[in-house]
Amino acid sequence: MQKDDLKIFTGNSNPDLADKICEILKHPCGKAVVSKFNDGEVRVEIGENVRGADVYVIQTGANPVNDSLMELLVMIDALKRASAGRITAVIPYYAYSRQERKGKPRAPISAKLVADLLVAAGVSRILTMDLHASQIQGFFNIPVDNLFASPILLPYLKKNFAEDVVIVSPDTGGATRAKAYASRLGTDLALIYKSRAEVGKIELMNVVGDVKGKTAIILDDMIDTGGTLIRTCDLILGKGASKVFSCVTHGIFSGDAHEKIQKSNLSGVICTDTLPVDKNGNSKLEVLSTAEIFAHAIKNIHNNESISELFEITY
Repeated sequence: MQKDDLKIFTGNSNPDLADKICEILKHPCGKAVVSKFNDGEVRVEIGENVRGADVYVIQTGANPVNDSLMELLVMIDALKRASAGRITAVIPYYAYSRQERKGKPRAPISAKLVADLLVAAGVSRILTMDLHASQIQGFFNIPVDNLFASPILLPYLKKNFAEDVVIVSPDTGGATRAKAYASRLGTDLALIYKSRAEVGKIELMNVVGDVKGKTAIILDDMIDTGGTLIRTCDLILGKGASKVFSCVTHGIFSGDAHEKIQKSNLSGVICTDTLPVDKNGNSKLEVLSTAEIFAHAIKNIHNNESISELFEITY
């Protein structure tokens, strides 16, 4: 494909990230109107020719999530009907990913529903980062590239945290990720054991591993309200840790999360810009950009080149 065949569009979910990606690629963002009718329905008009083009739609699952999702679906439909050659949905944070299996009777598998909606709309490929559960890739019968934030986060941790560090997994599900980080950083590993009475409510928490006198880094894929994170922080400090930091890919920060984190005993929070982050006076927050890795992935996919190098970590 020629460079003229490359088209990049964005909705309203994270325009700053889209602008950074386009700047790195030295390619203008495509012309499109993405707004609403008076009753709240999504209105989309593609403002340039996309016939036969290799199109990338950058749209993350930002709050309000339903608006972001509908914008993406309607944009894909508009591009498909305009005869785009290939449509890749660049979804830095895949919304509805937390219900990826049927854990209880009469429960939905929302992540699969969203996958079906995207495919039905006409998407050809998915490019995302740090899915909440890797099996979500299997919900699609089209290519899915699940990038990792580790090439961004690990060098930052390596540079800013030197000695007496322990990587903490906030649950058993994140143990594999935490073990990989601890191995790369040459640090100790600890695990938080939880039992939940229901979604969002925890009955019991305990620390498995030695955190005494160490700087603990709680590693997770996302922060939502911050309530469980703050409780975990206090538990680790109660076990003798000197400081506690949080390191995540997706900073959702629902409700008064920023205020709670600012007032908490956390020493700092590191996240990426897969979601738009307004610090709202949260001086403890450090935001790292994913633009470089997404731009590199778009370039390689467009040129039909491998993206496996994006999973490699160099210091």
